[in-house]
Amino acid sequence: MQLKVLVAEDEDITRKHIMNTLRAEGYEAQGASNGLDAFKMVQSDGFDILIADVKMPRMDGMELLSRVKEISPDTAVIVVTGYGSISSAVDAMKKGAFDYLPKPFELDEMVLKVNKVRDQRMLKRENIALRAFLNIEKELSVIAESEGMKRVLEVIRSIQDSDCSVLLSGETGVGKSLLAKVIHFSSPRREGPFLSINCATFTEELLASELFGHEKGAFTGATAQKKGLMEIADGGTLYLDEVAEMPPNLQAKLLKAIEEKEFFRVGGTKPIKVDVRFIAATNQNIALAIARGSFRRDLYYRLNVMEVYIPPLRERRTDITPLSRYFLAKHLPRYRKNVKGFTNEALQILRNYSYPGNVRELENIIERAIILEKGAYITPESLPQMLKMFQIETLEPENVKPLDEVSREYVRTVVEMLGGNKAEAARLLGISRTSLWRMLKEQ
Repeated sequence: MQLKVLVAEDEDITRKHIMNTLRAEGYEAQGASNGLDAFKMVQSDGFDILIADVKMPRMDGMELLSRVKEISPDTAVIVVTGYGSISSAVDAMKKGAFDYLPKPFELDEMVLKVNKVRDQRMLKRENIALRAFLNIEKELSVIAESEGMKRVLEVIRSIQDSDCSVLLSGETGVGKSLLAKVIHFSSPRREGPFLSINCATFTEELLASELFGHEKGAFTGATAQKKGLMEIADGGTLYLDEVAEMPPNLQAKLLKAIEEKEFFRVGGTKPIKVDVRFIAATNQNIALAIARGSFRRDLYYRLNVMEVYIPPLRERRTDITPLSRYFLAKHLPRYRKNVKGFTNEALQILRNYSYPGNVRELENIIERAIILEKGAYITPESLPQMLKMFQIETLEPENVKPLDEVSREYVRTVVEMLGGNKAEAARLLGISRTSLWRMLKEQ
């Protein structure tokens, strides 16, 4: 984590000594000989730390402190005063200075204060990562009983030591965001931040600001400089959900950021270097989007170093029972119900449904059933009616029915649908009323 430090000091020798010392400590140090130049450099380049002498030509250190805090509140300012004024030090702290340093001072003393800023920044980043990790520990449970999901996890394990870009594809609700977290927290970047954004939920202007940040005055409402997710995710992973929805102009900017590992804030003129891993996801047919010209082919190749396809839930039915039990255990504490499990009939209905909304829909169904269920087990009565109406039969030797029985059940269903009108049922079925009567009477 290399921090950028600006040294605003009108004495050339002092400024150069400070810059050389900081560079030797691993900081990227630049200098300004007056307050106004320093302010312009913060405005255009952005700095993590500003060391500002109080007495400078063109703009004194106190005014510089105030103006920098207006445009870049995250910049830590260390005020240097040569006159031993306690009141000016107190005033500086009130204006938002990180610390102050009275002249004359030892360079080691100055380095300690700069290191203090660095340590606090690192601690803040680690805390963010730790909170994310703890949440992951609570929420991250990948159910993989099916061969399809086992293959997905096998691919993810094979790239856990890699730093390649990953494209996750699959229908809505299959668990792409969960797997993106698995990839990040099993990678060497696990201690860095994991940030995500849904590219479909922002306008082009807002998405650009969220991704790349902006400078003060870049557009109406940009009252202060703002860091984007790409800058904050430095050293970690940025997850781009629904990437195919990204406007073409931003696709070009993203491609440049991936290829050159640097970008410009909106309204900025200086490149910002970052080290970010990209994981993207889409529920669209990306090949079709490329053919239509709505998605850049070159960006696709950059993101698709490794593609992981997550199959829909209807293609991995052996995951439905363990997923149902997992969601039951997850939501039970919230509703304080004494539900112990599922009846066999309820599980059979759950296993036979097609789940157009995939795992997300299954979770909603289980949560709804917990709310409605009054007994000790989830029964078919607590499941949505549509699950019974849109059952997909899974043919297994033990549940194959004779054709006569299937025909009889179908006739009864049609008669019930028509409110008991047997004449109309016979007409629709293309059989005589006598035949319909006979089929209904057979046991």
